[in-house]
Amino acid sequence: MQPRNDVIGASTDDVAVADFGLHLSAARGLSPHTVRAYCGDVRHALGFARRRGVAWPDVDLPLLRAWLASMVSGRLSRATIARRGAAVRAFYAWAAHEGLVPVDPAVRLVTAQPGDSLPVALGVGPAAALLDAARALADDGDPLALRDWAALELLYATGVRVGELVGADVDDVDRSSRLLRVMGKGAKERVVPFGVPAGRAVGMWLDLGRPALATATSGPALLLGSRGGRLDQRQVRAVVHRAAAAAGVEDVAPHALRHTAATHLVQGGSDLRSVQEILGHATLATTQRYTHVSPDRLRSSYLQAHPRA
Repeated sequence: MQPRNDVIGASTDDVAVADFGLHLSAARGLSPHTVRAYCGDVRHALGFARRRGVAWPDVDLPLLRAWLASMVSGRLSRATIARRGAAVRAFYAWAAHEGLVPVDPAVRLVTAQPGDSLPVALGVGPAAALLDAARALADDGDPLALRDWAALELLYATGVRVGELVGADVDDVDRSSRLLRVMGKGAKERVVPFGVPAGRAVGMWLDLGRPALATATSGPALLLGSRGGRLDQRQVRAVVHRAAAAAGVEDVAPHALRHTAATHLVQGGSDLRSVQEILGHATLATTQRYTHVSPDRLRSSYLQAHPRA
């Protein structure tokens, strides 16, 4: 496969990155959000090379190492640097496979692994306060408030990613069994359960809120915006921020509700394999981040279980 040259006015960098994005989307089944992130990271590296007079097919390992060093000097986080390094390795592996470069210059590119910091998670009390605030705002039956309540309850009850939630359709909800079907990373489908409070919120939204917002062009989307279109991730972030402010709890991002759900599942005694399935993690190692416990809880568990405590 040769880079497409049918994009008028596009540079060879742009064309190569666009073709890489198509590969990620079609062959690897990555979400549009992930594809945009990978392509943005690759553009960052190719821009660094271009400013040094090097075309992207001529990039070598020393230049890529200089690119990494520039990000370290710029005090970017280890997580960002690791992510960008992974994107560039994937890009040049693809380019080498397609015969667009003679050798893969990134095959020996090593980046520091991101620190094993614990995800931000709300405690049980603050999480309940946030959801109670959302429910209180929905008491008057306002369609947008009902939607916000349903969205927050589902994020916490299921631990799904925000992109998975906004991508869900009405038919993906089984109200009688309280199950939600979502399409995860790599186009992998999974079904996750949710509890009675989330079921109540979703029922109110589907019975009263959604019909008030739906238009002829709404399609099957589960969650709708004020104009009847599918709710997007940016709008969900605003929903979470408003609810946190109303509840007087720490201002968090929507992804924190996923971390919160996982942490509370593990602390409540759920086994890691089940949590892995619920969250859609590819490996158990990712799920193990949620096994942290407080020293007091650890001591209590030890005293209760060990025969010579």
